[in-house]
Amino acid sequence: MFIVPSTIASAVRFPMGFRAGAIGPRPVVQLELYEFEACPFCRKVREALTMLDLEVLVKPSPHGGERFRPAGVALGGKRQFPLLVDKNQKSQAAVLYESDAIIAHLYRFYGTGPVPLGLRLGPITTASSSLASLVRAGHGRSARPSKAPAAPLELWSFEGSPYSRRVREVLCELELPYVLHNVGRKSPSRPALRERAGKVQVPYLEDPNTETTMFESRDIVRYLRSTYAS
Repeated sequence: MFIVPSTIASAVRFPMGFRAGAIGPRPVVQLELYEFEACPFCRKVREALTMLDLEVLVKPSPHGGERFRPAGVALGGKRQFPLLVDKNQKSQAAVLYESDAIIAHLYRFYGTGPVPLGLRLGPITTASSSLASLVRAGHGRSARPSKAPAAPLELWSFEGSPYSRRVREVLCELELPYVLHNVGRKSPSRPALRERAGKVQVPYLEDPNTETTMFESRDIVRYLRSTYAS
């Protein structure tokens, strides 16, 4: 069953990316993240986003991708990911590379304390994140032909969820932009999800292009492939 390797990947990085911690001010302008799911450095940033309960517009930039990867390179001048665009902090560069620098930036402006130990162990953090990618055997690494949606999709998820990971991998491979709503354990955003969807369960997908809403990772994966894969 496909969920077993994803569960192992989550266990490798536990407890990073499972729950929201102390959060600070919220960005007024939506953050943008160019990344791809299989990238171990991108994983560290996504874990920080879950723990800070931050929303972000994800522009998937997998290997071979042509929808967002060239734009990311043009924006920052490097073929390097993750790439964070933050237009809220006038005193800081709007475009940031390097996972550790991005995480430090997020905790400085949107947290209330230091970066968690599990995200600042240097080579140890990178090694465990790389192992999680290895377990997933290349899923979420390379682009597949797809049709571009007119508007970004919306996904309620948290980084440590093995079911959500499979959905994010397919969104990445199909280069489908999406607003990532992080609703980790203890997230203050969970009541809003319950009011919107009737329950708190992830992954939860809304596609404004087809007015489709759905739970269950297998159903979502089938939907994404049947609707957007070409």
